[in-house]
Amino acid sequence: MIINSLLDTDLYKFTMMQVVLHRFPGARVEYRFKCRNPGVNLAQFANQIREEVRHLCSLEFKEAELVYLRSMRFIKSDFVDFLGLFRLNEKYIQITPQADGQLDILIKGPWLHTILFEIPVLAIVNEVYFRNTQPAADFSEGRRRLATKIEQLQGEGLSDLKIADYGTRRRFSKEWHEEVLRTLSSKLGVVTVPARLGDRSPQLAGTSNVLYAMKLGLIPLGTMAHEYLQACQALGPRLRDSQVFGFEMWGREYRGDLGIALSDVYGMSAFLRDFDLFFCKLFDGSRHDSGDPFQWGERMLAHYVSNRVDPRTKTLIFSDGLTVPRTIELYQQFRGRCQLAFGIGTNLTNDLGYEPLQIVIKMIACNDQPVAKLSDTPSKNMCEDEKYLAYLRQVFEIAPA
Repeated sequence: MIINSLLDTDLYKFTMMQVVLHRFPGARVEYRFKCRNPGVNLAQFANQIREEVRHLCSLEFKEAELVYLRSMRFIKSDFVDFLGLFRLNEKYIQITPQADGQLDILIKGPWLHTILFEIPVLAIVNEVYFRNTQPAADFSEGRRRLATKIEQLQGEGLSDLKIADYGTRRRFSKEWHEEVLRTLSSKLGVVTVPARLGDRSPQLAGTSNVLYAMKLGLIPLGTMAHEYLQACQALGPRLRDSQVFGFEMWGREYRGDLGIALSDVYGMSAFLRDFDLFFCKLFDGSRHDSGDPFQWGERMLAHYVSNRVDPRTKTLIFSDGLTVPRTIELYQQFRGRCQLAFGIGTNLTNDLGYEPLQIVIKMIACNDQPVAKLSDTPSKNMCEDEKYLAYLRQVFEIAPA
């Protein structure tokens, strides 16, 4: 089966889930799947996907996995105790093939009991699709492309450039994902291993995948995702303050740890209006996930300066559809001006010469109220209630795309 461990997911699912347990244990949510590739028939694989999800729902955390989670400084003991009793429940997910070839996946139930569905379900959809459409995959081409990326990253003047794997949800397969990580670890060096005098600095900062972090001795990376700030639209005291409320709740839970703020749930301008001096100092940095990354970076640095914060003490994380050449361009523009991190997803774990699936699972409701993401890239917006979307734009002073 494709997923054989509940750790085979991104770290930010656990960091958000801990906040849900402690701050919002009664919240109910709804997620919906979307494939952005035109003309892709996923409906034909519905039964295979259901079988994989049924297996996913049979999994429990193993004792060694709980011990690993407990070893993380920001994971609290009562949360690990809860995970020791946890299983995903098939009654909260519906997988329905549509006549036009689309696949409707609806996840609905308590946030605490549905939050771990997203990443493994997306990985399942990807792997089922590719093992059916590319049964004799050209892994030699994938290895050639990976070698080219490694050669580019080892170019002159790039020894301090570090990348991380963010590719679980859109990987070609779990086996290929592991091979990519093992190759990167071997060729680039892992940040957890001290470099000897005269050696190149390690360039693999870690992975968002908790299972492979544990298995391969990598640093697990991640803080918050869009769903957390979206849910705060329904959980906070009033809509206009929902972004501030989300950051404050995060600060109360982690007390300055895991301090990377996501900037594009309401667009960059709305983010900067809310990300005041207090948050500039409290959070270690912010993450880019839509819009022009060069403009975003310049605006973030200017914002820190205007708040009398030295940008060189803050981290900018870039994670939106990165390729290695784009990563190098961003590194060259911002090196020395701030701390930098780069999360590369699809281009690392699904680059064998076939068109990757552009699939997402996004929260669309919380406590029976619509929630939305107003991205700096309009195609990334996701909301099923146009009236609510218009209202959200009005409240956050966002012009229609």
